[in-house]
Amino acid sequence: MKAVIMAGGSGTRLRPLTSHLPKPMVPVANKPMSEHIVTLLKRHGINNVIFTLHYLPQAISDYFDDGSEWGMKIGYSTEEGRPLGTAGCVKAIQDQLDSTFVVISGDALTDIDLTKAIQYHRDKKSKATLVLKRVENPLDFGVVICSNDGRIQRFVEKPGASEIFSDTVNTGIYILEPEVMKYVVMGREQDFSNDLFPLLLLRNEPMFGYVADGYWCDIGNLAMYRQAHKDVLDKKVQIDNSLPEIEPGIWVGEGSQIDSSVKLTPPVMIGKNCRIGQDVHIDSYTVIGDNCLVQEKASLKQPVIWSNSYIGSETSLRACIICNNATVHRSAEILEGAVIGATSVIGEESQVMPDVRIWPDKTVDSGARVPNSVIWGTKAPRSLFGANGIVGLANIEITPEFAVNIAAAYGATLKGGPVLVSRDYWGVSRMISRAIISGLMSVGIEVQNLEGMPLPISRYYCKTQRASGLVHCRVSQREPDKIRLEFYDSDGVAITKAMERKIESTFFKEDFPRSQPSDIGNISYPSRVREYYMSEFAKSIKGQVFEQDKVAFCIVPGSNYTRVTKDGGTTTQSPKVVLDYAMAETGVILPDLLGQLGIDSVVLNATIRGKPPRQEERIAMRKQLADVVRALNADLGAQIGRNGEQLTLVDDTGQIIRGELLLAVVADITLRDKPGRTVVVPVNASSVIEKIAARYNCKVIRCKASDADIGTVTAKVGDAVLGGSANGCFIFPEFQNGYDSMFTIGQVLEHLTYQGRSLRQAVADLPPLVYQVDSVHCPWERKGRVMRLLVEKHQDKQMELLDGVKIQTRAEHWILILPDAVEPLVHVYADGVDLQQTSQDLNEYTQLVRYFQHE
Repeated sequence: MKAVIMAGGSGTRLRPLTSHLPKPMVPVANKPMSEHIVTLLKRHGINNVIFTLHYLPQAISDYFDDGSEWGMKIGYSTEEGRPLGTAGCVKAIQDQLDSTFVVISGDALTDIDLTKAIQYHRDKKSKATLVLKRVENPLDFGVVICSNDGRIQRFVEKPGASEIFSDTVNTGIYILEPEVMKYVVMGREQDFSNDLFPLLLLRNEPMFGYVADGYWCDIGNLAMYRQAHKDVLDKKVQIDNSLPEIEPGIWVGEGSQIDSSVKLTPPVMIGKNCRIGQDVHIDSYTVIGDNCLVQEKASLKQPVIWSNSYIGSETSLRACIICNNATVHRSAEILEGAVIGATSVIGEESQVMPDVRIWPDKTVDSGARVPNSVIWGTKAPRSLFGANGIVGLANIEITPEFAVNIAAAYGATLKGGPVLVSRDYWGVSRMISRAIISGLMSVGIEVQNLEGMPLPISRYYCKTQRASGLVHCRVSQREPDKIRLEFYDSDGVAITKAMERKIESTFFKEDFPRSQPSDIGNISYPSRVREYYMSEFAKSIKGQVFEQDKVAFCIVPGSNYTRVTKDGGTTTQSPKVVLDYAMAETGVILPDLLGQLGIDSVVLNATIRGKPPRQEERIAMRKQLADVVRALNADLGAQIGRNGEQLTLVDDTGQIIRGELLLAVVADITLRDKPGRTVVVPVNASSVIEKIAARYNCKVIRCKASDADIGTVTAKVGDAVLGGSANGCFIFPEFQNGYDSMFTIGQVLEHLTYQGRSLRQAVADLPPLVYQVDSVHCPWERKGRVMRLLVEKHQDKQMELLDGVKIQTRAEHWILILPDAVEPLVHVYADGVDLQQTSQDLNEYTQLVRYFQHE
């Protein structure tokens, strides 16, 4: 007799066990499920087997080969393309089935007496016999009703609660006569339960059900997978267990070495060639695969550990699953129901919480606490906050569930409300912001929902209204698939690192003081937030640009206004500006703001569409902006980005001004009218800033190269007039301590008018700018070594270690090597006065960074 083993399923409900492995190859008691089926068939005299394959077929065919190792003849039928269903794939091999045959699932665990079932089939002269089993909960199976003589009368595949009419279910084991396959159409997707068997009933073909007494478990989820191992160890199921039972209930494979101090509590199964270290405690229902190493003082209580895994010293495993080639480092804790995927690495002293699933090939940092599954990324980070807030894949890494918990953690660190919540206009930001509001309210925090709002307006409102804080949610400009959560204090300044750590600690501990229903926070919707900002914007432009005792200044909303120029003359000429909103929401107020200052504006790309523009689209819009500025003879153009924070300028010739050139020109325009004041720039800014500051007797303060540090330092420096960086974001602290591209445009226009210069002239007036940048790929684990070797190599040179390693290579030339805070990159910045020498420095140090990675 022949048997067909159905082995094409992908085992979705068992992920991540089946991420790189077909479900029939998932081990139970250290052997693949399908091997238990093969040995069952052989036990009942069935030696000719055909596997039907679809998902990762080679894993099965490579393992069983021709079947000679098991004394069997094994063949294979692989479905290409669309699966044909259980009946359809058997139809494809019907020419090999010329007599009664058995169909059996390759991913169940059973010891049902097939000999009795086959005899029953023959005695009843049945065309199709279904092997049945009585179970306590039949909801996940096909339910069958038979007459007193065993003839099937009715069945329902996976019934609803109202359709449970029997506790007798279909095991997926069938004994069939070849002629029933004539009812299956070749090449069409068809199932036995949904298509063939109902048709046989309709045609009144003899179809019977055999109720079996043996063990049967359809391993359909992770809980059932763990239960199957318990049943094996309790000897509830008869399997071919080749491991010697050295003591009652303790099976140990050949070549394994167990230290005499190890405490074993039966039943326990340990595979071949394992090493168990001193003082390890292995509790009952623990299963360990072949070639595993368990270090001293590890505590194992009911885990299932697959082959070739490493379990570090003092680890604690609790009813979890550790897949092939996984590494669990010292003092890590894997809690009940967790799964560690194949070849994943769990860092020292980390904790994987109950029911968390770590997908294959992932790394969990040392000391990390992992409360959620790690699926798409490569790491479970030790910290949530990056260089600028929390960034992750929208609705994958940053989900509504995550947002609720992080907001609750944030709210738990505050002494009270209100907290402002705002967002950009994209749909995913709306979804996440609503979850944030729920999380804050759940811990009793009053929320003021600003809804869709440019971030500069939200920050200004937070500062002036003395809210407890602000959470802003926006789609990443560079990576529209990612979303960013940003947290600000009562001054509208990014929260401190200490506050970030406090939020993370609360989040990972899940120590949220959930409020009683009567104490849930309220939610309100402040009105006229934009109007308030616009009013203060107009007042501040006047107050910032002109010293009140030196000039007369008159604003007439909606018309030209008189300006006193620096040479004492006046002008009523209205500047013409082209504004590219780049699909950003700032377009709803910026025309009115500029109109109040008598500035004519032409608007481009003001429509908010369904999804954010990608980087290449923004570049195309920037080129369009330059063309329009030239065509209209406008004074300048400006593209707004990053939710109202970022700026790119275009002069009247169409030259696009961004990066270091933009930082330099905005600094020169501002400092010219603010002599003796201070400008704050990051450590990687060009030294042309110092040259500009020297012109006007101003001071330069450099800080770490992060948006948060630029904002924090600018806020602390009492006489700071400007903070900014080459990314096009600028702070005017006399207005607010946050980036504001709208206010920057107003400042640039007012200063240039007062100075009697055009933007083109301001660029021409700059000192020579010689500055180059390159980036080198560098794995995270090698960054520290690279930086150490750089410092050691340059002990004889002038160095600065404010952020990265800044090396004075020669007079008026420096190199900065700065590890990226988010990506596996090291950035190399070269600055000087000679272009050729600067290029040589850049090339030398990028090569040095590459070399030091392998030193």
